[in-house]
Amino acid sequence: MARQTGDPREALRRIVEIADEVINYTDSSDRVSSSHRNGADDDAVAPYIHEAVCTPKSLPKRLLEKAARTATQLNPVNAPVLEQAAAMGLPAPLEPQFIAVLTTKYWGPQVRRFTVSFMETTPAALRARIVNHMNAWARTAGVSFVETSRDGQVRIARGASGYWSYLGTDILLIPRNRPTMNLQGFSMSTPESEYKRVVRHETGHTLGFPHEHMRRELVARIDRQKAYDYFLRTQGWDPATVDQQVLTPLDERSLIGTPADQTSIMCYQLPGSITVDGRPILGGVDINVTDATFASRIYPKVGRAAASVVEQDEWPEAEDVEADLTDIRVGV
Repeated sequence: MARQTGDPREALRRIVEIADEVINYTDSSDRVSSSHRNGADDDAVAPYIHEAVCTPKSLPKRLLEKAARTATQLNPVNAPVLEQAAAMGLPAPLEPQFIAVLTTKYWGPQVRRFTVSFMETTPAALRARIVNHMNAWARTAGVSFVETSRDGQVRIARGASGYWSYLGTDILLIPRNRPTMNLQGFSMSTPESEYKRVVRHETGHTLGFPHEHMRRELVARIDRQKAYDYFLRTQGWDPATVDQQVLTPLDERSLIGTPADQTSIMCYQLPGSITVDGRPILGGVDINVTDATFASRIYPKVGRAAASVVEQDEWPEAEDVEADLTDIRVGV
C-alpha cells in the first residue's frame, strides 16, 4: 500500500502530463485453482475477474478544485509540495486544476467516526453485516463506521452499477441523494469471502487508499496489448480506460508506503494471460498484515501521524453541495 505525495520532480512531471486528460476492481483462495495461480486456464477465471473489477469514482471536473481545498482543510498533509515546480520550469503559479490533481484525499491523523446509511430499504441483518466488515479496518486504524438512519457520510447502494467508491474526502462533496459506495447485489446469501474481498476493498477507497496494482513494479509485469485485448473482451473497456485503470503507474518516487504488494486488499487480481511472465498478479482477498500496519500509520488510534486515475462521475450542477466539515466526528 502507498500514500502519494507531491514532492519528487519526476512525479510532478508525470502528473502534469496526465492532468489535461483528467481535466478536459473474487476470492482467489476459493475460486481460483492452483493451476490458475501458476498462470494456466486464465479464461476459466474471466467471470470472476469481471466481478472483481472495482472502478473508484472521481467528482465532476467543476468540483476538482473544491475537493482539493476540502482535502487540504481537513488534512494539510494532503496538499502537494509545489516549490518543486519552479525548479522544473513549470509555469508559476501552477494552474488550479494541476494543484487539484496533485492533492491526496486522506482524512488526517485524528481518530474519526464515519456515519453509514443505506440508499435502499435494507434488512437490519444485512446492514449490520456490511458495517461490521467496514470496521475490519478499525482493528488497527483509528477509524470506525457507525450506522445512522439517513444521510450518512458514507451512503451505500446495491444497484446494478458494479463495485465502486469515491476516494477519501471526496465523499463530502457528493449530493445527499446519491451514494458514495456501491455494492452491487450484496445480500445475506453473498459468501463471507466476498464481504471480506469487496466491502473491505471499497472501504479502503473511502479511507483514501488507491489501487495497489498501479504500483510501477506490478504494472511493469503487464503486457500492454494483451491487457487491451483482455479488458475489451471481459469489460468492454477501450484502450484509454485500460490505460487509466490498469496501465498508468504511480511513480515510486512519489510514494510513502510499503513495497508493492500483490496480495494487498487494494490490488486487482490480474490473470497470467496478460502478464509478461505468464504468472498472475494474485490480488488481495482480505486486509493483510501489510494493509493493517500501513492503515495504523496513516490513521493512528492515538496521537498524530506523520492517490490513481479514476472514473469521473457527473450530476447536474444544481445538486452540488458544500462539504459539511462540522459533521466529521472525532473519536470512536
